[in-house]
Amino acid sequence: MINIDNLSLSFGKRTLFEDVNIKFTQGNVYGIIGANGAGKSTFLNILTGEIDPTSGMVSITPGQRMAVLKQNHYEFDSIPVLETVIMGHKKLYSIMKEKDAIYAKEDFTDADGEKASQLEADFAEMDGWNAESDAASLLSGLGIKEDLHYKLMEDLGGKEKVRILLAQALFGTPDILVLDEPTNDLDAETITWLEDFLMNFKNMVIVVSHDRHFLDTVCTHIGDIDYKKLQIFTGNYSFWYESSQLASRQASDRNKKMEDKKKELQEFIDRFSANAAKSKQATSRRKLIDKIDLSEIQPSSRRYPGIIFTPDREAGKDVLEVKGLGAKSDDGEVLFTDANFHLDKGDKIAVISRNSLAKSVFFDIINGIKEPAEGDYKWGVTIQTAYLPLDNAEFFKGDKNLIDWLWQYTDNPDADETFIRGFLGRMLFSGEESLKKCSVLSGGEKMRCMLSRMMLQNPNVIILDEPTNHLDLESITALNNAGKDYPGTILFSSFDYEFTNTVANRVIELTPNGIIDRRMPFEAFVNSPEIKERRLELYGK
Repeated sequence: MINIDNLSLSFGKRTLFEDVNIKFTQGNVYGIIGANGAGKSTFLNILTGEIDPTSGMVSITPGQRMAVLKQNHYEFDSIPVLETVIMGHKKLYSIMKEKDAIYAKEDFTDADGEKASQLEADFAEMDGWNAESDAASLLSGLGIKEDLHYKLMEDLGGKEKVRILLAQALFGTPDILVLDEPTNDLDAETITWLEDFLMNFKNMVIVVSHDRHFLDTVCTHIGDIDYKKLQIFTGNYSFWYESSQLASRQASDRNKKMEDKKKELQEFIDRFSANAAKSKQATSRRKLIDKIDLSEIQPSSRRYPGIIFTPDREAGKDVLEVKGLGAKSDDGEVLFTDANFHLDKGDKIAVISRNSLAKSVFFDIINGIKEPAEGDYKWGVTIQTAYLPLDNAEFFKGDKNLIDWLWQYTDNPDADETFIRGFLGRMLFSGEESLKKCSVLSGGEKMRCMLSRMMLQNPNVIILDEPTNHLDLESITALNNAGKDYPGTILFSSFDYEFTNTVANRVIELTPNGIIDRRMPFEAFVNSPEIKERRLELYGK
C-alpha cells in the first residue's frame, strides 16, 4: 500500500499539488490523468523518490518492492538484453552477481563457501533459477525475438529498447508497478499482450497513459489531477469521462432538482455497470461499479478543443485511384508494393503497416511530396485535401505570432484578425496565448495549430499521419469525435486504438509484398484469423 499524507509541491510561485491525501491499495490498477502540465509525470517521480515534495510524506508498506519503467534508453547500453531485464529485480540481480563473483575467485575459502551457500538459498527462495526463462518469456511476449536476447542493448534500435525496459519493469512480479506511457512505440498486438499481462497482475499498478483503450481495459480506478489535487474515482477512463461530462451538464442546469440529479446519476451508473459486465476488465477481482459513491462524481475543469472539419463542397464519385503503387526507403528497403485500391466517398481508412515508415511515405506520395518507386495515383477533380504530416517542423520556422502564422493559410478574402482569433480560440489559444511566437510552441501546441490550419482549408478529404502524437487526452477525445462526425473522407494512421477503432470503417495494410484491404472495423481486422494468415504470407514470416 502507498499512503500520501498532506503532500504539496511548488516550483517558485507555481503550485502543482496542494494538501493531497490519498491511498493506493494492492490489487488495483490506477490510471493517472490530467491536462498537459498538470503534473502527471511529476507525481510519478514523487512516488518513486526522484523528486522530493515541498511538504508532506509518501510512505510505502515496508518490504514491498517497487518497479519503474525507465525512460533513459541509453542507461544499459553496455549490458546484454536478458541481463538488463533481470536487473529489474535489484535484490535478485545483486545476489546473482555476488555469488558469481565468489565462484570466480581463485583463492576460494571456507568463508566464501558459507557465504555462497547462503546466497544460493536466498537465490532459490526468489526463484532465481527460473530468472532467465522468465525474462526470456517476457521479452518474447513483447516481440523481442530470441536471437536478440544475448545482444548488447547498444546494438538494438529505440523501439526494441522501449520493449526491453518495459520487460525490466514487469520482471519478477513487483509489489508496486509504476509505468509512464508504457504503450509508446508498441504495436497493437504488443499492447494487447501488455493489457492481458496487467489484467492478470495481482499487485498494484500506477500508470500514466494517453491511450484511452488501454486505460479502459486495465484500470480499476482513475486518479484525476485537477484543481491542484489528486482525486481517486472508481471505474475506468470512459466511466470517469462520461460521468464528469454528466456532472458538468447537471452543474449548469441550476433549475434541476436534487432528486432528479441523483436519479439521473444512478441511471447512468446502472447503464455503465451493465456495459462493464461484458467488458474484458470485469474480472472477479474488479470491484468497479458496485462501490461507486454518487458524491464522487463532480465536474472537471478540463477544456476541450473545438475541432470541426467542414467541407466547402461535396466530393464527387471519383475520390482517389491507386494503381500498382510501391515505395522504397532511402537505403533501398522495400516499404510496400502492388498497392491497388479505389477510395470511395465516405471511406474512413486506417492505413497500417509493421513498418511505420511505410504509411508515412505512402501519405507523402499521394500528397505529391515524394515520388513512388512504381505505379501511380489520381485524385478526383472535385477533391480538396488537407494533410497533417508526421513531421511538422518545417511549418514552424521563423518568428511569426500565432495570428500571423494561421492567417497565411486562409484563402478567405473576408478573413480578419477576429476571424483568425476565432479559429485559434477553438484550439484553446485565447487572449495573450494567440500572440505566442510559433517557434517556441510545445509539441502539443504545434499539433493544435496544424489542426487549425486544416480546419481553415475546408477539405472534403483529410489525411492524418499519427494525429494524436503530443496531444493530451482532452485534445485526443475532441479529435476522435471530429473524425467520427466528419462527413467527408479520411485516410489516417494512428497508434491510438480507440481512435482507429471508432473512426475507421475500412483498413488497408501495406506490406513489402502487396496490401490487405478489408471493409471492416479495426478490432475485427486485427482479430481475424484469415487476416493473420494472410499477413504471414505477405510478410514472409
